Amino acid sequence: MTTPDRPPALASLSRLHLLRLALSESLRTTGHYLWSGWGSIAAICLFLTAWDATATQLGTLILPTPIEALRTLQGLLQDGSAWPEIVTTARRALIGFGLSVVAGSVLGLTAGVSMTASMTSRPIITVLMGMPPIAWLILALLWFGAGDGTPVFTVFVACFPIIFVGAMQGTRTLDGQLKDVARMLGLGPRLTLTDIYLPHVVSYLFPAWIAALGMSWKIVVMAELLSTEDGIGAALAVTRSHLDTAGSMAWILALIGSLLAIEYLLLEPIKRKVESWRDTA
Repeated sequence: MTTPDRPPALASLSRLHLLRLALSESLRTTGHYLWSGWGSIAAICLFLTAWDATATQLGTLILPTPIEALRTLQGLLQDGSAWPEIVTTARRALIGFGLSVVAGSVLGLTAGVSMTASMTSRPIITVLMGMPPIAWLILALLWFGAGDGTPVFTVFVACFPIIFVGAMQGTRTLDGQLKDVARMLGLGPRLTLTDIYLPHVVSYLFPAWIAALGMSWKIVVMAELLSTEDGIGAALAVTRSHLDTAGSMAWILALIGSLLAIEYLLLEPIKRKVESWRDTA
């Protein structure tokens, strides 16, 4: 006996109900994301308040006020001189960061699965973690000269061990009971990977990625300061030689703004999407 088809009106109501549920969930997720940003905004306001109070006590020559730095940055943006430097710095930092994410994640996951690979890589990672970035910068100058290769390599070699350790720890700390449960329930390789392995590993990977992203911005500016003639680091060298404190603070604000934009507009939404299982739990 066959089941009669749904009446057209009932099918239309069912689709409308599903659409409403999807829209409601989308609005809830968006509202939660926007509301969570108020904490960051409050922290930024507190920082600016402390900066303004300190600048008032020390004087403009030593530390300009936030308004003066923002006005200087606005002028640099309006005359077009800031954008090429910001783009150059962001390009170098993101290339080095991207290379470290790919290499560190893949090799870290491999080391987490294989005990032999983990023991073999341990002294190498210890050396990379202990080596100061300035030492890598000097070596990069000798190897690559004054160009893009120096800051990109320095960022890569400084960020790589952070991401490697995060990926390795995420793999090694996976609960063995979860594997047994997935096997008992008969989950296929795809579901086991997406529902068991991936959420746990990502909870270790994303903090490592964000920490490496912040380090990449600091290191690329240091490398540009010593090795290139363009980028925010080179612009900071010019303002330092001219004793232009307001200009230096303006370039620092440009650096921080670009970093926050990439973290909160790119990485944070991806993190919330991937870690949506936490809200369900």
